Amino acid sequence: MGILRKKLFGVAHVVVLVIGGNGFIGSRLTERLRGRGVDVRILDAGIPRPDFDWQGIDYRRGSLAERGAILESLNGVNVVVHCASSTVPSTSNLDPVGDVQQNLVGAINVLEAMRQVGVGRIVYLSSGGTVYGDPIEEPIPESHELNPISSYGVVKVAIEKYLSMYRSLYGIQSVILRPSNPYGPGQLSTGVQGLIASFLGKILAGETLPIWGDGEIVRDYLYIDDLIDMLCLAVLRCETGIFNVGSGQGQSVNDIVAAIASATGFMPEIVRMEARSFDVKRVVLDVSRARDVFGWTPRTTLSDGIQLAWKWLKQSRAPE
Repeated sequence: MGILRKKLFGVAHVVVLVIGGNGFIGSRLTERLRGRGVDVRILDAGIPRPDFDWQGIDYRRGSLAERGAILESLNGVNVVVHCASSTVPSTSNLDPVGDVQQNLVGAINVLEAMRQVGVGRIVYLSSGGTVYGDPIEEPIPESHELNPISSYGVVKVAIEKYLSMYRSLYGIQSVILRPSNPYGPGQLSTGVQGLIASFLGKILAGETLPIWGDGEIVRDYLYIDDLIDMLCLAVLRCETGIFNVGSGQGQSVNDIVAAIASATGFMPEIVRMEARSFDVKRVVLDVSRARDVFGWTPRTTLSDGIQLAWKWLKQSRAPE
């Protein structure tokens, strides 16, 4: 690994800045990188989550609106991982101006700071679930046209375009990952994003499950450790480009309810809600490019992943 790092960055000791490292994906990536001997620094606006061991991590609080905080956090950094977002698809259309100001402008602030400091590589977490819109082919390849139907997806596409521009003008190399729907241990069940985590939390609380429309919306669900595998490859190897990251298999909401019932032993009560206009009907990603370039393949089945998420959630809610 040391030889690989020296070849990629010109140094044996690598420093990675994880923007949004306090979140579900960022904290899991931080944990994995630390375990592999990588020096990890965090830039996040939030208070460090109490369920994570931050020992040995350089945690810096600051938002992407604070250019000074970004510049300071980039000191000595070899590669940036940007996995922060202040919105999700279900909320972004409520305030598209705020979405642009916080997420698009924030990402440009990061790129400008990288240009000024001389950091030459970034891994960006885009969105395989929103950038394509309603697909005209399945599974969806990276070459599919981009027609997002939510502000969240539009901003993700715009950031991808800025990454391309900064590569062309300033030589900043980028790896853009378009993940499907990640789930698993560490994902909070009380948020507005994460169908599996939300449903598991409601079952544990004895609540009904809300399903928008007929439950036949199809998504590609990816276990968190499989996503982290790909993120680590993107961070520590020299390849660049755009890569879908998913299971390559589609599951409807009704399928997920059945899988959760099987994993938990509980048959939840369903409440039908009106379909939402911003929900793409089907998203199943073609992940062959990630396999061909990185040798990456997802390893965790949906059944096993839900069982692991359920076990973690019960343990995290258990009284001490």
